[in-house]
Amino acid sequence: MNALVQDVDPPAVTGGSAIGTSLRTLAEWVDSVAALTRPSAIHWCDGSDAESAALVAQMEGDRTLLRLNEQTNPGSWLHRSHPDDVARVEHLTYVCTSSQDDAGPNNHWMSPADGHARMDGLFDGCMQGRTMYVVPYCMGPIDSPLSRCGVEITDSPYVVANMRIMTRMGAPALARIEREGTFVRGLHSTGELDPNRRFIMHFPEELTIKSYGSGYGGNALLGKKCHALRIASYQARQEGWLAEHMLILGIENPRGETHYIAAAFPSACGKTNLAMLIPPESYREKGWKITTIGDDICWMRPGTDGRLYAINPEAGFFGVAPGTSAKSNPNALETIGTNTIFTNVGLTADGRPWWEGLGEGEPAIDWRGNDYDCSRGPAAHPNARFTVAARQCPSYSEKAEDPQGVPISAIVFGGRRASLVPLVFEARDWTHGVLVGAAMGSETTAAATGAVGVMRRDPMAMKPFCGYNFADYFAHWLSFDNGANKLPKVFHVNWFRKGDDGKFLWPGFGDNLRVLEWMIKRVDGTADAVETPIGALPREQDLNLDGVQLSDEARDKLFGFDESGWRAEVDSIGDYLRGYGPRMPDALHAEQQRIAAMLGG
Repeated sequence: MNALVQDVDPPAVTGGSAIGTSLRTLAEWVDSVAALTRPSAIHWCDGSDAESAALVAQMEGDRTLLRLNEQTNPGSWLHRSHPDDVARVEHLTYVCTSSQDDAGPNNHWMSPADGHARMDGLFDGCMQGRTMYVVPYCMGPIDSPLSRCGVEITDSPYVVANMRIMTRMGAPALARIEREGTFVRGLHSTGELDPNRRFIMHFPEELTIKSYGSGYGGNALLGKKCHALRIASYQARQEGWLAEHMLILGIENPRGETHYIAAAFPSACGKTNLAMLIPPESYREKGWKITTIGDDICWMRPGTDGRLYAINPEAGFFGVAPGTSAKSNPNALETIGTNTIFTNVGLTADGRPWWEGLGEGEPAIDWRGNDYDCSRGPAAHPNARFTVAARQCPSYSEKAEDPQGVPISAIVFGGRRASLVPLVFEARDWTHGVLVGAAMGSETTAAATGAVGVMRRDPMAMKPFCGYNFADYFAHWLSFDNGANKLPKVFHVNWFRKGDDGKFLWPGFGDNLRVLEWMIKRVDGTADAVETPIGALPREQDLNLDGVQLSDEARDKLFGFDESGWRAEVDSIGDYLRGYGPRMPDALHAEQQRIAAMLGG
């Protein structure tokens, strides 16, 4: 590794320190960042095993990473972030566009000039005494026309280690960047980890990201939410594709036919569990199989046949650990058995990772590094994470590396709704489906700072991640219905409906395949449904419920339709749409009003 590190004296920083690339624009940008941040060394990351081993040894030496029990969790480590740096910080996340209206009411806005001035003031001299890592990466298969590249500059070796898992990072990515000549620029520093000096700024018109003061996940791994959603959503609108907060899974039926589904759920609402679903035993015996393409982000583009083709731009999983167990997600548990970076989990006495809901072992050390005491809170932070290569997943599909992507048969929206929303319904057409996604609501989770359990609208699960005005985003979605595209059917699910006793009415987990099977049959035209003002609902007999025990209350609420409750919901949706002003597409207003009229509203 030392051969790749350049000692930089302050007078030499602007004199060609960036010798790691033949691309002039990249070299000049690295030089300018070095001049601003004044690191003691610059390291160009090549993604090699030797480089990774050296970084891990360095982090073990300074206790950034703690090696876990090598017998039970080989090749795995624990990282503890600062106690005030444990989740996304939406209130400190900005979209900086020339016009405030282009950012929209769904984003915090700052002018590009003010945004750069504020961030450059923070970055001034911030890497003194530190190494500046230059991380070239590719989001998506390295040879896919759907993929896009970026370069993250960071002073965090923890970020480098995670980016190596989560993206195609290193020499192959740099080679593609040099061929194409374009890349997303991401500048990150952990700074002082001071919450009062913490900002994440996006400049979509410049394809630039600046993040300061956080070492946590999506705030620091700039290829993830910052690039793959906020910047990519802007790119997608300009270039005619979609960058979405969606899992992608394959469903193979007993006839050997595979359908691919993309599904959007807010963070910590079951995306990873669904992406790695294991069919119920009765389904497995008949030959049903589930394959995993991705668990969090989906980029879709119309193919030559008019269908939407999707890639997972990520190469790894950055999943929520609490609640992951042999019952909830055995595939995830097997995936993270080796070669995994855990963040903010607890530890057992013999050095194994532990979190609430794991179902085995006992915590001895909490996520802060203190002796565990249940009176001081959970052993693992509720938003504790694991970072692991997707290829380790037992249900991983090699189709995840297909440069052309996989064809999408159905798009699914869903969130946590304790009441009103049934188990599943199908949108009438594409416009109705866009309204269903735009109106999607969910109860907040620990993935974001703030109160937990508060219902809020989270369109397409993109509220924290859309890089431009939601009204324009909805219009972009509507534009795909152009008569030439063969668009997927759109559905909405709610695994989280509760009974009067506060318990979930649907068993979930593997049994969710029963709902997916109905969707696929609807795509094929072989399943019945009942038409209602909110969409097509299955009857109990339309789903395979063999072996599922449901109470009368569950059957009534999961498959029922509360007309008066929906009248109030659709009125609320109308108010929500009007909140975006004149940019909101007339087609969505008309669709909301059509449903309201059918409900007698």
